[in-house]
Amino acid sequence: MNLKETLNSYGKQKEPFLFVIDYELKNYEIIPLNKLPENIKYKLDDQVNNRDNIDIEKEHIDFTVYKEMFEKVQNNILNGNTYLLNLTTPTKLKTDAALEEIYSKANAKYKLYYKDKFVCFSPESFIKIKNNKIYTYPMKGTIDASIQNAKEIIINDQKELAEHTMVVDLLRNDLSIVANNIKVEKFRYCDKIKAGDKELYQVSSQISAQLEQNWQNRIGNIITSILPAGSITGTPKKKTVEIIKEIENYDRGYFTGIFGVFDGENLDSAVMIRFIEKQSDNSLVYKSGGGITCDSEVESEYQEMCDKVYIP
Repeated sequence: MNLKETLNSYGKQKEPFLFVIDYELKNYEIIPLNKLPENIKYKLDDQVNNRDNIDIEKEHIDFTVYKEMFEKVQNNILNGNTYLLNLTTPTKLKTDAALEEIYSKANAKYKLYYKDKFVCFSPESFIKIKNNKIYTYPMKGTIDASIQNAKEIIINDQKELAEHTMVVDLLRNDLSIVANNIKVEKFRYCDKIKAGDKELYQVSSQISAQLEQNWQNRIGNIITSILPAGSITGTPKKKTVEIIKEIENYDRGYFTGIFGVFDGENLDSAVMIRFIEKQSDNSLVYKSGGGITCDSEVESEYQEMCDKVYIP
């Protein structure tokens, strides 16, 4: 069975399971929760209080390399091929902490430790399904919470408003593929999150839609129809995904894929951002990025990409 059929099969059986799906839907794992191996761990809505800091050394890509990629994105925007594109890069990372230790100490809404291959500590929901309603929470816009009037600054920033609005429109369209009665229940609200020794405000919206009864029978159709996630690709999605592959020139792998849990009745899932991956030579990379629009400035986008390399 393929991914869609396997998910549908578990859904029809109301079998609780964990799913981990990579960015390109090429690699995935679907595991009944009662058979979860010791080398895969997850937590939802996890908070670790007063943890020790984990020291990391970062080696970001050179600014000139990033600028060249950024300019290719801008050329595609100028030519009308994309209006919003999420550009990501790998940062070389050094730390004495093992991936499992990072998993245990990180503060995050969603955490996943996967076979000592990668660890993810994501603040971003993908979809939640409860009582036949599906919810998604696009996250676009980040600012250092220590800046005076930070919340007002980011809410009133026109570039951030345009970027966020495009993602909300994209996610509304995605939900319309699988559900009805689409509603933006909350538009651009701020959450404060820990980012290493910093605190950040991140801007999200809440969108809902109505599913039919027994949606569990087609859980695979629902998930695969709206992947990859709009917040980590862009709009229009199909063309933007093609441009991303051409410009980024590296394999995202499980980064910006999704993971989640179906408990037999309801579903919760996350976009796999804030992501550290072990390479074949045992070195580590931290993959991060941000949305680019016609109003983006290369210096600030580069800085945002760098700022997102942290352990919360």
